[in-house]
Amino acid sequence: MRTSIATVCISGSLEEKMRAAAEVGFDGVEIFEQDLMTSPLSPEQVVDLARELGITLDLYQPFRDLEGVSEEVFAENLYRLEEKFRLMQRLDMDLILICSNVGTATDWNDDVAIDQLGRAADLGAKYGIRLAYEALAWGRYVNTYEHAWSLVEQADRPNLGVCLDSFHILSRRSDPSAFSTIPAEKIFFLQLADAPEMMMDLLSWSRHYRNFPGEGSFDLVNFMVELTRAGYTGPVSLEIFNDVFRQTDVVRTTRDALRSLVWLADATCAALPAAGIDPQSEANTMALEALEPVAAPTGWDYAEIKAEETEEIATLLTQLGFTDRGMHRTKDVRLFASGDARIVLNELPLGVSGSVIAGLGFQLPDPKTSADRARHLQIPPAHRANRADEMVLRGVLAPDGTEVFFAPEQNGSAPGWLTEFGDPEQPVGEHELVTGLDHVNLAQPWQHFDEAILFYTAALGLGTQPPAEVPSPQGLVRSQVMRTEDGTIRLPLNMVPQVLDVAPTHNQGTERVPTGSHDQMRRSAYPQHLAFATDDIVSLARNAAAAGLRFLPVPDNYYEDLQARFRLDEKFMDTLREHHLLYDRDDEGEFLHFYTRTIGTVFFEVVERRTGYNGYGAPNAPVRMAAQYAIERY
Repeated sequence: MRTSIATVCISGSLEEKMRAAAEVGFDGVEIFEQDLMTSPLSPEQVVDLARELGITLDLYQPFRDLEGVSEEVFAENLYRLEEKFRLMQRLDMDLILICSNVGTATDWNDDVAIDQLGRAADLGAKYGIRLAYEALAWGRYVNTYEHAWSLVEQADRPNLGVCLDSFHILSRRSDPSAFSTIPAEKIFFLQLADAPEMMMDLLSWSRHYRNFPGEGSFDLVNFMVELTRAGYTGPVSLEIFNDVFRQTDVVRTTRDALRSLVWLADATCAALPAAGIDPQSEANTMALEALEPVAAPTGWDYAEIKAEETEEIATLLTQLGFTDRGMHRTKDVRLFASGDARIVLNELPLGVSGSVIAGLGFQLPDPKTSADRARHLQIPPAHRANRADEMVLRGVLAPDGTEVFFAPEQNGSAPGWLTEFGDPEQPVGEHELVTGLDHVNLAQPWQHFDEAILFYTAALGLGTQPPAEVPSPQGLVRSQVMRTEDGTIRLPLNMVPQVLDVAPTHNQGTERVPTGSHDQMRRSAYPQHLAFATDDIVSLARNAAAAGLRFLPVPDNYYEDLQARFRLDEKFMDTLREHHLLYDRDDEGEFLHFYTRTIGTVFFEVVERRTGYNGYGAPNAPVRMAAQYAIERY
C-alpha cells in the first residue's frame, strides 16, 4: 500500500511536515497550497528535499471554484489555473485537485460545467498535468461523487478523473458501492478521513472535526472494500482538518496518522474475503497488508498505582477488603489482592507528588503476537526490568503514558508472577467481597484523546460504544467507553478539560511528547479510578465503614430525586442513604455503586451489577464530580 498525507493535516512548516512524514514512513505527501505559499523553500528546493527524504509529491491542492461560471469568469479561472500548472512543473508534479464550485457558480447548467472541465483538462494536457475533480459535500451544485463522475465521464478527457474523499461521501450518507461503476483508471486519487457523528453544518464539521481512520464513526472498512472492488491502484492518502492535530507535536501526530492507515489496511484485509476478494491475489489492488491477528483481552491481569501517598492507598484497599500480599522480592512494590482483582502499589519518583494509575495488565491468548502487532503499529515499548527467575511481560506505552502489558491468559488460575510477591503460601483473605475489576476509568489529555481511541482499538481489539458528554463543575467531560464484546474488559476514557492541565509530574493522564532524548510529561489534575466488582455491595459497604473507610458524600437532594424517578421502597432507600450508595436502573437490570474519597488523583468505586445492567451509572456521574469538586475546593 502506497501511503500519503496532506501537509494540511499536521503542524509546523512545510519542511518540518515533509521530514515528519518521511521519518515515520509515509511514501508521499500532498502539497497544500498555503503550506507552499508560506514556505521560504523554492519549488525546486521542495523537490530536492523530497528526493533527499525519499518521498513523492503526490497531489497539489486545492484549486477552487473553476466550473459552472460565466465565460468572463472562466477566462480568469483559466489564467489562475495555468499559473498553477507552471508552478507544478517546477514541483515536478502532475496531479492537481479541482474542488467542485461552492461560491461563484450561478444559474447552473451541467453542459456548461462539462465544457469548462474539458477545456481546463485540455490546458492541463499541454503541461502534462492531470486533473482530479472532487465533489465537496457542500458544493453549490455538485456535492456527490456520482454527479462529479457524470461530469467527468461526459467531458471525456484522458487527463480528467475524479478524487474520492471519504468525508465528502460518507458525511452525506452516500453509498460507496457505486465506486465500481467508475473505471479504475478514472479514479485518480483517494483521500481518507474519519469523523465523529455530529449534527452540524457540513463545512464546519469538515473543517474542524475530521480525524484519522479508527478515531471516528465512519465505516471506512467498507469504503476501502468498495474501492478495492472498483480496482483503485493509487496512493491511500489522509486529508484531515482538525484543530488539535494542527497544534500537537508533528512527528507524534504523523506517526498516529500512519498507524491509522496500517490499522485500516489490516481491518480491510480481514473484510475482503466476505466481499469475495482474496487479499493474497491481484484483486487486492492497493496491496493492503494484514497484521498479526488481534486477539481481544480475556481478562484483567492487574492494575498498577503509583503514589506519593502509598500508605493512604494501602489503607483504603485494606478497608475495601483487599489482602496485602507483601513486597516484590526485588522491586519496591506491594501487591494487594481480592478475588481476581490485583493491585500493584508503587511509589512515585522522588520529588513527584500525587497518585496515578500508571499501568494495566491485560490477559491475552497470545501475548507475543499482540506485542508484535503493536510493534508494527509503531507503538512505543514499555520496558520492565526482569531477573532470570521472574516472569517476562511484554508491554507498550499508551498515548497518555500508561504502561500496558500483555500477559498470558490464566483460564481461572492465578498469574505466575504472583509468586514474586511476599510469601506464596500466605492465605488469602476470608469472605472476599471484591470479586474482580469491573472497569478502569482513565483521564486522557485533550490533545491525544482520539489517539487513545485508535490505540485501544488497534493494539487490543477493543470496540467503542456511543460517546457521551457529562457536565461537571470543571467543564463538559467527553467520555468514550472502550470494551470487549462480552464486557470482560471495560475501559471508559474521559477527555480532560484543557483548563486543568498542570505542571510536570508522573505519567498518567499525561502528555508524553518526544523531544529528542527525553519525554516531556504533563499530568492533568482530573481524577481517574478503578471500579471493583462485588456481588454484595451492602455487606462490603458495611464492612468498609466499620474499618474506617471515608465514603464520598452523597447529597440528600440526590436521594429525593432518585425516589421521584424510580419510586423505590422506603426501606431500600434507607439502605442506600445509610451506606452512601448510588443507584441506577434500565430495562436490563439494576446498578448499585459507591465511591471513596480521592487520594491524589485516584479514587475507587465499588459496583454491583444486578441481572443484565451494562452501563456505568452515567446519571450519577455529575453527583460524583460535584462532590469531588466540593471537597477539593472547600
